[in-house]
Amino acid sequence: MSDQRFAVIGLGQFGSAIAKNLSNRGAEVLAIDSSLEKVEGIKDEVSHAVALDATDKKALLSQNIHDVDAVVVAIGENFQALLLCTFLLIELKVKRIITRSMGNDQRRILEKMGVTEILSPEDEVGGNVAEMLINPNVVMCMQLPDDFEIVEVKAPSAIFGRSLGDIGLREKYKLNLVTILRKKEGSSEENDNSTKDYHIIGVPDSNTIIQKTDIIIIFGLTKNIERFLEINN
Repeated sequence: MSDQRFAVIGLGQFGSAIAKNLSNRGAEVLAIDSSLEKVEGIKDEVSHAVALDATDKKALLSQNIHDVDAVVVAIGENFQALLLCTFLLIELKVKRIITRSMGNDQRRILEKMGVTEILSPEDEVGGNVAEMLINPNVVMCMQLPDDFEIVEVKAPSAIFGRSLGDIGLREKYKLNLVTILRKKEGSSEENDNSTKDYHIIGVPDSNTIIQKTDIIIIFGLTKNIERFLEINN
């Protein structure tokens, strides 16, 4: 059980997903939204859920918002409200503030305010979809700064039956293998893009053999991942 305490302000699809995942990880979560309906919808899945105006300093103080370990401002539809809420959190000296931005203009404004942790879920999803369209074997793609990314990809056909030592991900392609997702025994071949029928095999060693239905999770520069997939597919 984690002893960390977080607040999530804005309970749309994005904010709700963050709040539920934090709660599932054992954290104490305060979920806040101006909509009573949204608060009612999540109250059984988090520690505390409150309907209040997050642009009201007194309302935020009433929840001891300055005592939490971090606040995620996930307000999506009203950027003015997001800015005012973020400004108040800075004034209240909240330890860590993570905000959502929708586009470069919003990001620049938040950066001018001194916010250093900014999430752009729409950009991340767009990049993920583009990668999946270009390479249908890609299950998930997380783009990182400086042209790095983590990719969850169906094992290319050219590496079936080969050991990791023989494939030489690091030596030949300058990539790191994070882990391997392997099909559970007796699971269906259908729904190949779903990982619910897979289990993580831990930290593979050089003798691990890649199987036909494996999904490999690799980290490295985008150009090196593209080269690896192009050569081996």
